[in-house]
Amino acid sequence: METLKTGSFFALWYLFNIGYNIYNKKALNVLPMPWTLATLQLFAGIPYVLLLWSTGARKTPKLSQDNLKTLFPVACGHLGTHIGAVISLGAGAVSFTHIVKASEPFFSALVSAIVFGIWMKPQVYITLLPVVGGVAYACLNERSFSWLAFWTALTSNIVFALRAVVSKAAMINNIGNNMSSVNLFGIVTWIAFLVSIPIAIFGEGMSFLDLWNKIVTDKDIGMNKNYLLVALFTSGIFHYLNNEVMYLALGNVHPVTLAVGNTLKRVVIMVVSLIVFQNPITLQATIGCTVGILGVLLYSLTKQFYERQDARFRKDAISDSLAGNKGHTH
Repeated sequence: METLKTGSFFALWYLFNIGYNIYNKKALNVLPMPWTLATLQLFAGIPYVLLLWSTGARKTPKLSQDNLKTLFPVACGHLGTHIGAVISLGAGAVSFTHIVKASEPFFSALVSAIVFGIWMKPQVYITLLPVVGGVAYACLNERSFSWLAFWTALTSNIVFALRAVVSKAAMINNIGNNMSSVNLFGIVTWIAFLVSIPIAIFGEGMSFLDLWNKIVTDKDIGMNKNYLLVALFTSGIFHYLNNEVMYLALGNVHPVTLAVGNTLKRVVIMVVSLIVFQNPITLQATIGCTVGILGVLLYSLTKQFYERQDARFRKDAISDSLAGNKGHTH
């Protein structure tokens, strides 16, 4: 039953990821307003989590004003990661965005070293070379290359790594009551949505209604109002459920298993997007992407190997120390 439960989490995680990317891209192709779409997508998950809290299906979190201030930077990091990915998906092909997003481990390692002063074994850093090299090679002369898609995907990676920093800092102290991982994500989504509203209104609000009216009245666009609404809502709820299921999966498997699953997830999304949108991809991009993805897999396995080795070394050192103290006492 436990294996079936874990397998179900992974299956749903992949399904929601694929659904989010496909519907998000379809909506962006017709309504190229990434800030507005990102705001609507953040909102889509809120009724779902409110329903769980109001019915008692999930314990309602209790937070003080200080707790909310502590979580504010985490929410801003979540918003930055999300909007960067949405802009990139709108500016380029889905496959291209995920090629660049595959370099996430590089920026996570960089931020950990610079901000936390946490350095890993040299062997671990060596495994990042094929990640960076593969992504760079895949982007060179890629038909779907877009500087906007490239830089916003990289920005999303950087903000994702920084979000991990502020999340860790926020979690040092116990925050509120009933703050499970999924409830934490629900609160962070609420704050990120509220922060995104004035930015979306200021940046795109004035032209949103005009563009919307043009879309729903122009028969040549190929997407009616009802379908567009479905695409917007579906992409939003898939985005929320994708993150929630990921947290649930993390609680049932080892982090390295989740890292491997995340790597394979990008491959599945790229293959499905190529089938759905029929975007051409060069042999060079395929080779570079393969090298980068395998580099991510190698990085995850190598990092976990040395972390386990260090943990065993510390455990043995503590045991030896306790044994020495006991002998000294006698």
